[in-house]
Amino acid sequence: MTPAIIEVQTIQHSFKKPDQQDLLVIDQVNLQLKKGEIVALLGQSGSGKSTLLRIIAGLIRPSKGKVLYLGQEVGGPVSGIAMVFQSFALMPWLTVLENVELGLEAQRIPAKIRRERALKAIDQIGMDGFEGAYPKELSGGMRQRVGFARALVTEPELLLMDEPFSALDVLTAESLRNDLMELWQSAENKMKAILFVTHNIEEAVLIADRILVFGSNPGFIKGELKVNLPHPRNGQDPQVSKLIDEVYTLMTSTRLESQLRKESLNHRLPDVGVAELIGLLEAVDELQQKGPIDLPHLANHVRLNIDDLFPVLDALSLLQLAKVSEGDIAMTRKGKALLDADITDKKILFAQLLLEHIPLAKHINQALRRSANQKVSEAAFVEDLEAYFTKEEASRILATLIDWARYAEIFAYDYDSGLLFLEDSR
Repeated sequence: MTPAIIEVQTIQHSFKKPDQQDLLVIDQVNLQLKKGEIVALLGQSGSGKSTLLRIIAGLIRPSKGKVLYLGQEVGGPVSGIAMVFQSFALMPWLTVLENVELGLEAQRIPAKIRRERALKAIDQIGMDGFEGAYPKELSGGMRQRVGFARALVTEPELLLMDEPFSALDVLTAESLRNDLMELWQSAENKMKAILFVTHNIEEAVLIADRILVFGSNPGFIKGELKVNLPHPRNGQDPQVSKLIDEVYTLMTSTRLESQLRKESLNHRLPDVGVAELIGLLEAVDELQQKGPIDLPHLANHVRLNIDDLFPVLDALSLLQLAKVSEGDIAMTRKGKALLDADITDKKILFAQLLLEHIPLAKHINQALRRSANQKVSEAAFVEDLEAYFTKEEASRILATLIDWARYAEIFAYDYDSGLLFLEDSR
């Protein structure tokens, strides 16, 4: 039998933390990519999708498990695998032609052949005439086209893409997606498979043959959906809409990564402000008539993609202001009570919810009350969180909790001194 293009076998990956337990970011991931497939890795930011892509590319060595490319273990960058990055990753001092030639130089391709192949790749992605331009002269869409040309010029069998359209405006992203699909279906295409990371559900449904939904904390494949629709696909097609709804259902069913462990600080609070929470709750109240609201309907109504929408949904779920499951959302009694309360009662209700459902809020409140002067440095709580997260993520989580707690008036915070304190200890 012909081996899979890529086979990921029980990959685990942890980030090393000095003097502390390693932070597990990917756990027990297995997947195969076969000839002729386009597969999407879909999930929220921070779930480990990009890290997995870099492991497959040979840019990162996994802590455990292995990756096979055409049956051979990947131990570093492989000539048959090319990658397109979200940030374009162009060398600003090189022209378009020189940037595209860069990958061929590393393979020690003779200059004449290198030039011919680079010019052909530039023509393929619609950048003919810009060979001598520098990246600073180009729009974001044009720079990403150069990124594609640099990947394609190596004639890869596997193309990896890390959110290649997310930094582009809607129209430019759609144009570039269409060009990529035309190239994929053309006779000149030498690629055998594409694996791409995205947080855009519609994008995944419009492009992929298979969608792998990634969970988080740590990253794992929580589900798979096959897309048996011919190309080109139309976002207005009812079958596409149905698949988008199925993806939302898959992403919100068994959301184990969002279940708060009681009395534990081991939870990544979503980076969401109180105004965003109440704003989405108001949108749910507006749309909710006789039952739960379809999440795609809500997303379209508030014009949010999953990277913006799901953190707010997680926060509403954590605080039990709404129930999210099977692709639907319904406001709870607590949510309705909060929404209908005046500003003073809103703060009181929100404080009760924080202390009841967010262990970090309870932990800080108790620590302040135990302190002799009812004041504690934020550094102490960052250190507590670093048992589970990187220092950067621990600081972000604490900052989110501080914003929530200040709104609820559970405790106060002095930016200059970095002290958290109870209001009556001023």
